[in-house]
Amino acid sequence: MTRGSTLTTTPPKSRVPRWLHALIPAVLILVWLTAAAIGGPYFGRVDEVSSNDQTTYLPASADATEVQALLPEFSDSDAIPAIVLYSAERDLTEAELADIAAESERFADLAGVSGDVSPVIASDDARAAQVFVPISSDGTVSDSVAELRDAANQTLPDGVTVYVTGPAGFTSDLVAAFGGIDGLLLLVALVAVFVILLLVYRSPLLPLIVLGTSMFALCVALLSVWWLAKAGIVLLSGQTQGILFILVIGAATDYSLLYVSRYREALRTHQTRWHATWAALKGAFEPILASGGTVIAGLLCLLLSDLNSNKALGPVASIGIVFSMIAALTLLPSLLLWAGRAAFWPRRPKFEPEHASDPEQQIPTKGVWAWLSRLIARRPRVIWISTTLVLLVACLGVLQLKADGVPSSDLILAESEARDGQTALGEHFPGGSGSPAYVVVAEDALDDVVTALLGSDGIDSVSVLSADSPSGSAPVTDAGIQAFGPPGTPTPQPTVVDGEVMLQATLTDAADSSAAEQTVRDLRAEFGDQALIGGVTATAIDSNDASIHDRNIIPIILGVILVILMLLLRSVLAPVLLVLTVVLSFGAAMGVSAVVFNQVLGFPGADPAVPLYGFVFLVALGIDYNIFLMTRVREESLKHGTRTGILRGLAITGGVITSAGLVLAATFAALGVIPILFLAQLAFIVAFGVLLDTIVVRSLLVPALSYDIGRYIWWPSKLGRAADGTASGSARGPASGSTGDFQPVREVVTSPQSARNSETLMVNHETKRESPSDS
Repeated sequence: MTRGSTLTTTPPKSRVPRWLHALIPAVLILVWLTAAAIGGPYFGRVDEVSSNDQTTYLPASADATEVQALLPEFSDSDAIPAIVLYSAERDLTEAELADIAAESERFADLAGVSGDVSPVIASDDARAAQVFVPISSDGTVSDSVAELRDAANQTLPDGVTVYVTGPAGFTSDLVAAFGGIDGLLLLVALVAVFVILLLVYRSPLLPLIVLGTSMFALCVALLSVWWLAKAGIVLLSGQTQGILFILVIGAATDYSLLYVSRYREALRTHQTRWHATWAALKGAFEPILASGGTVIAGLLCLLLSDLNSNKALGPVASIGIVFSMIAALTLLPSLLLWAGRAAFWPRRPKFEPEHASDPEQQIPTKGVWAWLSRLIARRPRVIWISTTLVLLVACLGVLQLKADGVPSSDLILAESEARDGQTALGEHFPGGSGSPAYVVVAEDALDDVVTALLGSDGIDSVSVLSADSPSGSAPVTDAGIQAFGPPGTPTPQPTVVDGEVMLQATLTDAADSSAAEQTVRDLRAEFGDQALIGGVTATAIDSNDASIHDRNIIPIILGVILVILMLLLRSVLAPVLLVLTVVLSFGAAMGVSAVVFNQVLGFPGADPAVPLYGFVFLVALGIDYNIFLMTRVREESLKHGTRTGILRGLAITGGVITSAGLVLAATFAALGVIPILFLAQLAFIVAFGVLLDTIVVRSLLVPALSYDIGRYIWWPSKLGRAADGTASGSARGPASGSTGDFQPVREVVTSPQSARNSETLMVNHETKRESPSDS
C-alpha cells in the first residue's frame, strides 16, 4: 500500500473456523497446565536422582575412576569416612581423653553410622584427638553428619572444641550450600525478572504471563530431566541443577520478550487478535528457533568432553532450551491470544492500519535508540574502532586468570565446619588424615612400592587393606606388614583381588592442597604402569586435567555456531564478523572477571571448567542478541537497503534486546546467592558478559561495523551483490543510478558519506497513547 492510498480496515477472512480460534489456545494452555502440575512437585525430589560425588563425573579411563570401582572388592564397606576432631589450646588430660573415648563409643549407635568406630587417636602434641567414624553412603550423608555433630557436641570438656570434618563432613557442607537452589535461587531470579519486566512493560498482567510461561517451561523441563536421570541416561548434580533453573528462566523470558515485541507490533497492524498472533509468530519463529538452535548446538558440543560433569550439562541444559522455545511459541501466544490487548493494560496498543503502510510509522524518532542510530550513521568507523580497542584492552586481564583448580575446602564460600576442622586437623595431625591415597599394585610388587611410598616426603604412613584386621587395614613399614593389637596378635594377610593388593597412603599435607597433588603426580610418574593411584587427591587431579583438556572443544563450538549463522543469514562475511565480535566480548568479560576475582573479591583461583562454561554461555547466548538484531536487519534490508536496514533494525529491536539482556544478566547473577565458588564466578562472568555484549557489542560494535561495510556485509548472497543493497534492487532503496546504500525515510541520501552526515536518519511517530478498547 502506498502513502495516500485508501486504507482498508476490514480484517482478512480467516481460513481457520472461528470455533478453532478459541479451541486451539485452550487445548495448548490445558496441556501445559497439566504438564506443569505434574512436574512441579519434582522440585522437591531432585535429591533422589542427583549426586555431587566427583568420581562419578570422571572419565571411565581415569586412574581415580578405576580405583574407586575396585575399592568395594577390597573392602566390605563403601562408607564415607568422617573425622571427629577434638582440639584445645592446652594439653588434653587423661580424664578428658577417657571421656572422649566413652562418648565416641556411642557414635556407633547412630542411624547413619556403618561399621566400627575407631579408637581415640591422640596427637603427638597432646592438644588434639581424632576419631574416625564411617558414614553409610546408602542414606543421606548430610543428615547422618548433622546427627553426628549433635552427638559430638553434647558432652564436651571445658575449653575443648569439636569439629566433624573429612570427606563426609565436606559432603554435608556442600549439600547444605546447594540447599538454596529450590527455594532461594528461584525466588531471587523470579523477583529480579519480575521487577525488570514491570519496568519494561509498565503493566501488571504482562510480566505475570511471561513469568508464568518461563515457570511452566522449567516445570516440564525438570520433569523430563528427572526421569532421564532416574533411568541413568543423564547425570544430575547440584551444579547442573542450578544452571538448568537459571538457564530456562532466562532463555524462556528472552524468547518471550521477542514474541511480545512482535505481538505488540502486530496488534497495531491487524484488527483481530487471531491475525495478530499469526503475524507475530511468523516474525518471531525464525529468530527464536535460530537462537535456541544455536544455544543447543553449543551445549551439545559438550558431549565431546572427557569430564562427565561437562558432558552431562549438554543434554540437560539443551532440554531446558527446547522447552523454553516450545513454551515461547505455543503457551505464550495462546495466553496472549486469550488476553488480547488487555495484556498490555494500561498501555494497550491501538489498531492503526496506517502503521503498516508507512515505514515512517514503524520506528522511533526520539529516545536513546533513535539517537544512537543517528550517531552510528555519522561516525560508524570511529565507533567500531574505539569499541574494539576498549574490548582488546579489557582482554589483557585474561593474563591474570588462575583457572587451574582450587582446593575443595575453598569451594564453599559460606561457613564450613569441615573446612575449619581441616585447618585444625593439619595443626595436630598429618594433613591427609581420613583422605588417604589408594594405591593398587600387584602383590609381588608390594614391598617395592611400600619402600617408595615411605621414602616420599609427602607420605606420612602406609597401611594395606586386610580382611583379617579388625580395623580393615594393617600398618606397613620397611619391615613389612605389622600386627595391630596386643602382643601375640597374628600378622594379618593383605586382601588380594586378582593378584593385586590395595595400599592406603596417608599424605603429609591436606588432601586438597597443591603439595598433596604434587606428591601424587610424582608417585604416578615414578610408578608408571606399575600402580594405579586413586583417592580424594587423585580425583581432584584427574578432574582438573580432564577439565583443562575439555577446552579443546571451544573451536568446535565456534565452528558449529558459524555454520548456523551462515545458514540463517545466507551470508559468509556477516557470520564471521558476528562470531569474532562475540569472541572479543568473551575475552573482555573474562579479562575483567579475572581482575575482579583476584583484586577485588580475593578468590583463591577458579575451577578449570569456568572458562569453558563461560565460553559456552557467553558465546551461545551472546550470539542470540546478534541473531535477534541481524535477522531484523536483514528483513529491513530486503525492503529498504542495507544501511537503512541496519539503522531501522537497531532502532526497532534496541529496546527489546536490551530488556532481554538485562533479564538474562539478572537471572545468572542470581546464581551468586548459592555460596559455591564455581557458581559465584560463573554468575559474574555471564552476567557481566551479557551486559557487555548487549550494551556495547550489539548496540555499538556490530551496527557500526556493519554500517561501515555496507551491502558487502551480506557477501556472497544476492543481497550483497545488489547495487542498492536490496535483493531486488527495487526503488525502495536509493533512486536508480545512486551510488549509495542508505536511504533515510525523510530524505533521499545518494551516497554513503551523505548518509553518515545525516542528522535526521530515523523517523517515526511515537506510539500514541493506546485506547482502552480491544478489537
